[in-house]
Amino acid sequence: MAKNLVIVESPAKVATIKKFLGRNYEVVASNGHVRDLPKSDMGVDLEHDFEPRYITIRGKGELLSNLRKEVKKASRVFLATDPDREGEAISWHLIAALKLEDKEVYRISFNEITKNAILKAIDHPREIDEDLVNAQQARRVIDRVVGYSISPLLWAKVKRGLSAGRVQSSTLRLVCDREDEIKNFVPEEYWTLDGTFDVEGEKKELSAKFYGTKDGKMDVGNEAEALKIKEKVQSSQAKILDVKTGKREKKAPLPFTTSTLQQEASKTLNFTTQKTMRVAQQLYEGVAIKGKGTIALITYLRTDSTRISDTALDMAREYITSEIGSSYFGGAPASKKSGGKVQDAHEAIRPTDITLTPSMVKDAIPKDLYRLYQLIWKRFCASCMKPAVFDTTTVEVDCGGYVFKASASSMRFDGYMSVYRTEEDEKENVNVLLGKLDRVTKLAVKDVVCDQHFTQPPAHFTEASLVRTLEELGIGRPSTYAPTITNLLLKHYVAKEGKNIFTTELGEVVNDIMKESFPDVVDEQFTARMEEQLDAVENGEMEWKDILREFYPNLDRELKKAQEELEKVEIRDEETDVICDKCGRNMVIKYGPHGKFLACPGFPECRNTKIYLEKAGVSCPKCGKEVLIRKTKKGRRYYGCEDNPACDFMSWAKPTGEKCPKCGSYMVEKGKHKVCQGEGCGYSE
Repeated sequence: MAKNLVIVESPAKVATIKKFLGRNYEVVASNGHVRDLPKSDMGVDLEHDFEPRYITIRGKGELLSNLRKEVKKASRVFLATDPDREGEAISWHLIAALKLEDKEVYRISFNEITKNAILKAIDHPREIDEDLVNAQQARRVIDRVVGYSISPLLWAKVKRGLSAGRVQSSTLRLVCDREDEIKNFVPEEYWTLDGTFDVEGEKKELSAKFYGTKDGKMDVGNEAEALKIKEKVQSSQAKILDVKTGKREKKAPLPFTTSTLQQEASKTLNFTTQKTMRVAQQLYEGVAIKGKGTIALITYLRTDSTRISDTALDMAREYITSEIGSSYFGGAPASKKSGGKVQDAHEAIRPTDITLTPSMVKDAIPKDLYRLYQLIWKRFCASCMKPAVFDTTTVEVDCGGYVFKASASSMRFDGYMSVYRTEEDEKENVNVLLGKLDRVTKLAVKDVVCDQHFTQPPAHFTEASLVRTLEELGIGRPSTYAPTITNLLLKHYVAKEGKNIFTTELGEVVNDIMKESFPDVVDEQFTARMEEQLDAVENGEMEWKDILREFYPNLDRELKKAQEELEKVEIRDEETDVICDKCGRNMVIKYGPHGKFLACPGFPECRNTKIYLEKAGVSCPKCGKEVLIRKTKKGRRYYGCEDNPACDFMSWAKPTGEKCPKCGSYMVEKGKHKVCQGEGCGYSE
């Protein structure tokens, strides 16, 4: 029989796909890209219509040699790289690198690594989609031109090692703009009034919030106004103005896209975007399950679509009907699109087999894989279920012309919430008392509490909120969110404290230069419009070099102007109180591949370096010296005394510097709580 060769991207897929295809198929991996633009120079001929120059990636020579040997043995070659622009381009490069022009070559793609999907792809091969390839070429060449044009300018004007990029620089500007909003925010005072009312015949009192008057909502701006309302309310007879009951449905969430998966994994699992994509990749490529072999647990992870296939819907219908109840199945989830920004090339992210529940694989896969799979499984299952239904009650109380309102809901039908609940779902307000009230129920004012508040500035970006903003603005695509954020952190343009993202001095300097000299590159609308042009190339509606022909002349003018007019910016290294024990200078903080370290500013005369130990800002509960932020060999953060090993204090959670009022032991931060670490105490606040 004829020998067939299947080339995939990742070695992790080889065993799974080989198992489905049998002995007449050999499956090998390209290990990602085999050709790319050179690192040593731009690799794009600006004088000859932006023609790219591709070379074999260093280190891929032996792999290509082995692939060529396999190609010689085969009569047919199937290119089965990932089903996106990047995957299409890899297949296109493989044809050139392996000299497959004279071979019987087919392109196959699949959204999930299951037997049915693989066999269907083999039965329906196609040619390389040149439009997809050109869309990827356009992105690669544009990003290379931007990066290799502007980065040397940053080296000359600021310092070596800096970089600029189309999506990266727009994202940095978003973070810097948010930082400016926070710095320039002027808080405004406002007051809230909470009333409590005794209810005739009930032990429990009614709590209601001040709304305004019968004419509408009213804002309370100062203490005098609040006290005036309080005095009037307390001297008035309270009466129930209205009791409204109704029904409210809470629709099932849509299945995950790349963006929403990154956001939810950040909020519920505390995963970074990079970690989410790495774990999802493993789930997609396949994991070993005892008794079942290697199985791919989810569909393709880079998608902006919420669509699911008919096969997936049938699978969900059968599972939900038999395992949860026929009254729970709600049909196909709505397919969400957003102003032409959704490519809809692939299905939503979902389990390949809904009958393979998280509990069935829990003991067979690592914890992180289990937690992400559970999140994806529950979200998909919920998306095919009926809405949750609530009975709602709103009570309006009149006190001397001022209105207070109390609202609550009780669940009539749990629907999708029987399998999946978000933080927002957990906040549903249930108040049994409201259901007992009517317009003739007698009330008496018990108390009115006035509280002063101030409006808060916008929150700092987290990875989740930044991804959501990038998606809403159309900056980048699902595959670019994680690497963009990771690169900003690696370049030290931004830093993270907890989940919050802050700009660094370096990031602000680079952003100022980019805004002043290259306004188009960092303009969110310009960047989003370019994404639309790339989509037009993919759809065969635009020639890929037209984007560069339109874009580059303006970039070239801005670059020449910046080289002449920009002054050199000096960024001093942060000085510490640690003294160099070789020459006596104050050591400074430097950044290396593994994070911060201390170095002598006298380099190259003095090359002394030390480990940088960041202070936690609290005293050791045992000896009173500084607590330092340390890391284990595996990179896990913990808090330890600077006098270690003489003092053995160590804590996984950050000490607050406060003593427990109950037992006198030390307190630590755990989420939004302060918790006592005294044995058997249990005090928290």
